[in-house]
Amino acid sequence: MRQTTMTKPAEVVRQWYVVDAADKTLGRMSTEIAKVLRGKHKPTYTPNVDCGDYVIVINADKIVYSGDQESKKFYYNHSSFPGGLRKRSIGTMREKFTVEWVERSVHGMLPHTKLGDRQRKHLFVYKGENHPHAAQQPIELEIKG
Repeated sequence: MRQTTMTKPAEVVRQWYVVDAADKTLGRMSTEIAKVLRGKHKPTYTPNVDCGDYVIVINADKIVYSGDQESKKFYYNHSSFPGGLRKRSIGTMREKFTVEWVERSVHGMLPHTKLGDRQRKHLFVYKGENHPHAAQQPIELEIKG
């Protein structure tokens, strides 16, 4: 009889990946990053264990978006006080808050639990090409479109 093997937290082997975000679409890139952060690309994936890998995103300021989202898509925050609604366009997010823009996109695709909080900490986003994680010897992660 075959049994499903469940990965234990001590058995997890983590890898570092680097993603060049230049000329990539935000949503398509974020889904692939979320899959790697959760560990779904591994045959040893276990839903209740943090078995994902680390992901470094470089050139986040060169991400593209399709259509006329610049004028139609907005990001909302509320401070829970009267009149505390903040509304930012996608153009503002891309120019001034690039790192937050990418992190919010990936954050929405991860579980909103304690496990998702741990997986979220394995994402590192940088505007330019330089990153301080060269010692980890990251592998290039190819993402389409």
